[in-house]
Amino acid sequence: MKRRTYYIPLLFVFSLVIISGNSFAENRLGSITLSPHLGGYIFEGNQGINSAPVYGTGIGVNLTERLGVEGVFDWVDTDSKAPDKNPDVEASVCRLDGLYHFKLDANEDLVPYLSIGAGAIHINKNPGNTGTEMAANYGGGIKYFITKSLAARGEIRHIIDVEDAVYNNLIYTFGLTYLIGGKDKDVAPPPALTLIQTAAPAPLDSDGDGVIDDLDKCPGTSMGVSVDSRGCPLDIDRDGVYDYLDKCPGTPAGIMVDGDGCPLDGDGDGVYDSKDKCPDTPMGTLVDNNGCPKDSDGDGVYDNMDKCPDTPSGALVDTSGCPLDSDRDGVFDYLDKCPDTPKDIQVDTNGCPVPIKEKVSIELNVEFETNSAVVKNTFDEQIQKVSDFLMAYPGTTAEIEGHTDNVGSDQYNLKLSKKRAESVMQHLINKGIDPSRMKAVGYGQTRPVADNSTKEGRDRNRRVVAVISAIVIK
Repeated sequence: MKRRTYYIPLLFVFSLVIISGNSFAENRLGSITLSPHLGGYIFEGNQGINSAPVYGTGIGVNLTERLGVEGVFDWVDTDSKAPDKNPDVEASVCRLDGLYHFKLDANEDLVPYLSIGAGAIHINKNPGNTGTEMAANYGGGIKYFITKSLAARGEIRHIIDVEDAVYNNLIYTFGLTYLIGGKDKDVAPPPALTLIQTAAPAPLDSDGDGVIDDLDKCPGTSMGVSVDSRGCPLDIDRDGVYDYLDKCPGTPAGIMVDGDGCPLDGDGDGVYDSKDKCPDTPMGTLVDNNGCPKDSDGDGVYDNMDKCPDTPSGALVDTSGCPLDSDRDGVFDYLDKCPDTPKDIQVDTNGCPVPIKEKVSIELNVEFETNSAVVKNTFDEQIQKVSDFLMAYPGTTAEIEGHTDNVGSDQYNLKLSKKRAESVMQHLINKGIDPSRMKAVGYGQTRPVADNSTKEGRDRNRRVVAVISAIVIK
């Protein structure tokens, strides 16, 4: 493409500046713009890419009534001038532009604008040849407002690829721009007409508001207050409170207001009644954007009533907002691994009973006749109890001690005492006790428990004894 082709956007831009005035039409302050469009994209000749249709859209915002910014994405599906190398070519352009709007004095619906911006162009020459380079652009266009929120739009733009080799591209598009939101221009009321009669005296305007008394529907208006054609103070938001008294002049239509023209807030929570989903919130309660009391931990109990404000998510709570403790052991149900612990039982941090260690024991005391190791039948019940104890506590062991009186030699008595211990041990074996759990020991006459000089003392010393203990965890 010859470079004079790119003089077109420059001439277009200069012509917009010359014919534009100093005001603006319906380009509303703060409005969001949506701009779908289509057109043509012309590549520079030495890029080796055929020109083709372009499709795209823009999203922007009017920062003021003149200035705006817009992000634009354009797509071009074309082909190469050398199809034997890279037949298919896809190009996309992303850019951010600044716009400055004018107004034609002859037609307020026409809004010319100038634009400048920067971005990137991505070219994909299939197969496998892609590249992304920075690009600058400038241009201009015209918007024609069909309604106050919809405009037809046409523009032409010079796009300059600024990396490596410099390429000059041209894009021209046509489309629509839709304005969302924004603030309309304040429109002054039409001046009041005053009938002047040469012969008759000038009509009276007692309150000096510019509307003669004969036409003035509000004759007592204060000095300096702006009025409408009927002589009544302006009420632009139509809330029933005149603008000069209205402390909230932008109240949406249909909202009930107080004497200052501000939306009502019956419960004083800072959320207007028109948006308040909980209109009877108690005074001083913190609320969310809907005017409802906050429930920071999401347990269904409002913060102002919640005595446990940091309850974990999902934990069941009572009416005070505290986690349930069904068995009243001091451990909340969501932490309690033993939820049915009986009352007054000491528990650990998991809500389970704390193990209690208790020592249990049984004593064995079997007495013998002189010079005898035979167990008398009278001791069968005692031996049975010892057997039951050993069965109940299989981890216990027993040392069975045999003893004698002082009748006979020491060596004889030592053997006799062991026989007595072995005799009792055999009775326990016969009752099913494992012999490996028992040990028979003879002490002879060395450990008397009574005086051997008396018959009663000798009777007590001829014995087999054992004390068996076990630790029980409850």
